[in-house]
Amino acid sequence: MTDSNSLLRQAERQCERHGARFTPIRRRVLEMIAGASGGLKAYDLLDRLAVEHAAARPPTIYRALDFLIEQGLVHRIESLNAYVACPCPEHAHGFQLLICRHCGRVEELHLDDVNNQLNTQARQLGFRVERQTIELLGSCDVCLEAAARA
Repeated sequence: MTDSNSLLRQAERQCERHGARFTPIRRRVLEMIAGASGGLKAYDLLDRLAVEHAAARPPTIYRALDFLIEQGLVHRIESLNAYVACPCPEHAHGFQLLICRHCGRVEELHLDDVNNQLNTQARQLGFRVERQTIELLGSCDVCLEAAARA
């Protein structure tokens, strides 16, 4: 889980640098995602937001998510159709996600060598990479230890 306050301050600074509006709804959606231990689905976010903002509808959430992704503040977990806060949005390179299939914990890696090797291979094959998603599904230490004790 990401430190929500630190992430929100970082998001404010980043949006200010980019001249992007960090609206209260966008801030709240990021706060909810950052406060979760794993990824959150759009409709889970909508249910939570609707408690605070009765007028919240799916387009409200999807517009906020699109903005947060565009700003590098949130990543979409493709395999789960869920969203997770990016702990280091200033990192402009690709990333990899480790996802625990038991508890849903998500950790982000920045293995630039992996990204560089993939891009090099793609170029050699005459392919231009537009987007890269690397998700590693497995078990975290906590869940492995709990299973061993059971």
